[in-house]
Parts: sequence; C-alpha cells; structure tokens
Amino acid sequence: MKRDMDGSVRKYALIMLSGILWGTIGLFVKVLDAKGSTSEYTTFMRMFFAFLLLLAITLVKEGTGAFRIGKRTMLSCVLLGFVSMSLNNLCYTNAVSRLGMSLAAAILYMAPIFTSIQSKLLFRERIGRNKVIALAFNVLGCVLAATGGKLSLGGVSAIGLLFGIGAAFAYSTQNIFGRLATDEASPFVVATYNFFFAAVFTLAVARPFSGMSDPFDPQILIWGLLFGLIPTTIAYLLYFAGIQGLQETSKVPVFCSLELVVATMLGGLLFNEDLPPASLLGTVLILVSIMLMNRKTAEKAED
Repeated sequence: MKRDMDGSVRKYALIMLSGILWGTIGLFVKVLDAKGSTSEYTTFMRMFFAFLLLLAITLVKEGTGAFRIGKRTMLSCVLLGFVSMSLNNLCYTNAVSRLGMSLAAAILYMAPIFTSIQSKLLFRERIGRNKVIALAFNVLGCVLAATGGKLSLGGVSAIGLLFGIGAAFAYSTQNIFGRLATDEASPFVVATYNFFFAAVFTLAVARPFSGMSDPFDPQILIWGLLFGLIPTTIAYLLYFAGIQGLQETSKVPVFCSLELVVATMLGGLLFNEDLPPASLLGTVLILVSIMLMNRKTAEKAED
C-alpha cells in the first residue's frame, strides 16, 4: 500500500512540473502576437511542431508497433485532440490575447469544478471534506488572481471571458479522456496521436494561414518550435506520465494550477500586467490548495 501511494506522490510531482511549464504558455503567445502571428496560427504551430517532435521521439523510443492501439484508446485520443487540445488552445490563445496572461490563466483554472463533476459522474470518485476545502481554496485563489480583489470586471472583453470559460471546460476534459487513453497505451503514443488530431482539427476548422502576411517568417517559426517543445511536448509527456494509472482524476487540475502561479508572476514581471496584493494572495491560496491535496496523499502513503 505504501509503495502504491509513494508512486501516486511521484505522479502528482510530474503533474505539478507540467503545470509549471504550462505557466509559460502566455509568454509564447505574447511574443508570437508581437511578431505578427494570429491566435489561430500560433495554436496550429504549437500542435503541429509538438506532433513532429513527439512522432520522432516515439519512433526512436518505442518503434512503429506502439502505434497499434485499440478502438477505445483511439476514440479517447480523437476526443483529446479535438476538445482538450485544439478547442482548448484556440479558446485559450484568444483569451490571452484579449484578457492578458493572468486573467486568462485564472479563468482556465476554474476547471477543477468541471473535472470534479465529471469524475463524480463517470468514475464515481468520492468528493470528501478535505477535497472540497482544497477545491474551495483553489477556486477562491483563481478568482482573486483574476480580479485582483475587485468584484467588477467592467471593461473586460466579454468575448474574452467566453473564450476563457470555453478553455476551462475543454481543459477539464483532458483529465477524463487522458485517463481513459493512458490506461491502455504509453504516454508517448497517446501524446503523439493527440497532437496529430489536434493539428488536423485546427488546420481544418481555424484556417490558421488566413490573415498571416508571412507564415514562414523565421522568427515566428523558431518561436513556434519552442512553443511546441517547452510548454507542449515536454509538459504533456510529464502530464500523461503522471495521470497514467492514477485513480483520483478530480485532484489533477488542483496540482496543475501551479500554471496560474507561474503565469501571474510572468505577466507581472515581463509584461507589466497589474499585480495587486489580492492577486498575490490568490496565488498563495492556490499553493495552499495544492498542499492540502498533497498532505492527504502523503498521509495515505504513511498508513
């Protein structure tokens, strides 16, 4: 039992690392915006370059035979690619462009509510008192980080808010679809299929080359490649390795919410986004929620 729980603690550590890397997403979006990329093209580059990188890594590591997967796993990968990756990234990049890094990331991390409901309905996960408290701290922290303690969101783009909520819902589904997919296939294979389908869906639906004066600008392509590598390929490999075989899916977004802490700090330090004391308090509450979840896991490990 202790060995199993020690394994769970390591898995949550991988998930937190992925969240830290995801916190840099807004940085890449802002840089690519400044260099003339559109939200749709930025999303497509992220998906496409991640697919190429993961395909090469998976072929070297596991060979072509690893790509033979069952129908259920393939369906999970399709849903991951379309909803959790393509739709999520399209919504999120638009939210970052309209709302800024901090607010977009804060709204994204309303996702634990969606995930808890989904996990309860699909996997019958128990939502006990400790988990409710941790979720409450997490959501309150997200709200404070988003609003800076100001209840009024006057002047904030309504379309940006809708994009943010859409990104939160789409993001919450990756914990469900990812768990189903990684139960039967390796994280490398799942991630490769995910980004293949995500790139295809983004190309078909978003028309990423439309509105781009020079889509092959070397600087845009280099930043696009880095976007596909750091907060995408590396982050998702860590994430899928973390959720593989994990039993409590509803906890995952809380551990991932380190992304918001990193995004808030980067937004304030690099782009002079407003960082009032209430936003800092919000990031502290997010860290507290992670500690509460981690303490529960650690206590089980000691039993």
